[in-house]
Amino acid sequence: MIKIDEEMVKNAVLGGTLLGGGGGGSLKEGEKLGELSLAVGIPTLISLDELPDDALLVTVSAVGAPAAKEQYLKPIHYVKAIQLIEEAGVKVDGLITCENGGLATLNGWFQSAVLGIPVVDAPCNGRAHPIGVMGSMGLHKSKGYISKQVAVGGDRDKDRYLEIYIVANIIEASRIIRQAAVIAGGLVGVARNPVTVKYARENTAVGGISQAIELGKIMREAKEKSPEYMIERAVEFLRGRKVMEGKIQNVKLKTIGGFDVGNVTVIDEKELYELTFWNEYMCLENKGQRIGTFPDLIATVDLETGVPLPTAEVREGQNVAILHVPRQELNLGAGMKDPEIFKQIEEVTNKQIIKYSFLEAVKC
Repeated sequence: MIKIDEEMVKNAVLGGTLLGGGGGGSLKEGEKLGELSLAVGIPTLISLDELPDDALLVTVSAVGAPAAKEQYLKPIHYVKAIQLIEEAGVKVDGLITCENGGLATLNGWFQSAVLGIPVVDAPCNGRAHPIGVMGSMGLHKSKGYISKQVAVGGDRDKDRYLEIYIVANIIEASRIIRQAAVIAGGLVGVARNPVTVKYARENTAVGGISQAIELGKIMREAKEKSPEYMIERAVEFLRGRKVMEGKIQNVKLKTIGGFDVGNVTVIDEKELYELTFWNEYMCLENKGQRIGTFPDLIATVDLETGVPLPTAEVREGQNVAILHVPRQELNLGAGMKDPEIFKQIEEVTNKQIIKYSFLEAVKC
């Protein structure tokens, strides 16, 4: 068991923001949540091996559109979600985050500090993703599994507050949770999908939190030299590459159905690059040529600071580097391995995804 401290918070949010690939929440919000967690108690991080195979783990997360203007999600909402799922009969032995991200990597840390339940180093996915089923550890293909999900959030003063408990199949439960986020103003805190440690060991991104913390540590140490060195060390650690450096020429973003959807164009002295996002970056193109496709990690990094920029924070005129890490180098959970659930990305973005991400499946 590791007692989480201030250094771990700083490392986790920085490394997590890069692993978010444009999604996973804000670095600043992650820092606030981490600081608050340490102020109210001592969150703990454990490995799967520290629990018996039949112990129950619950996924905790925020669901919604990071850029939503009426979002109202407080740390106490995360705690309430755990309390409600326990009241429904689920004994929570450990907490796992749905993904990595500036905020998402710290999912569960506040609940751990308040309730004394450990965070387990086994995120559902080692990078961020747009829809709940992608962070559901392949449970949508587990015959007979019925999902239990709780969502809490919204501003009482604006009559947007809600608490909702759902028992349904994964697909429908995730859809209803997303709609709950819209009703609540953009974001809700969620507790969902109880699974055993045995199941998690085979279907999660085991060690994904430790990876984010180590990445953040490397980047923070490199920052003392220069932002450029931060980028260099990050891509070296992740076995990726810097695709280009340039200025953001245009940003188009709409919040639709609880998601941030749009594209970013970045130009250097000679070339124009286009990034398409659905919360996270879904693809990177240059002159019609596909350079990277989700679940590859595609990220924008501020050249002045070396800090990754989520899609909700990119602005015209910023000087950025575009980074790319192939999916083969990432720690991905079982939710990233089914072509069927990637069809929705194509419908939303109007971009071919499965053709690039599942070449073997397409050939078959």
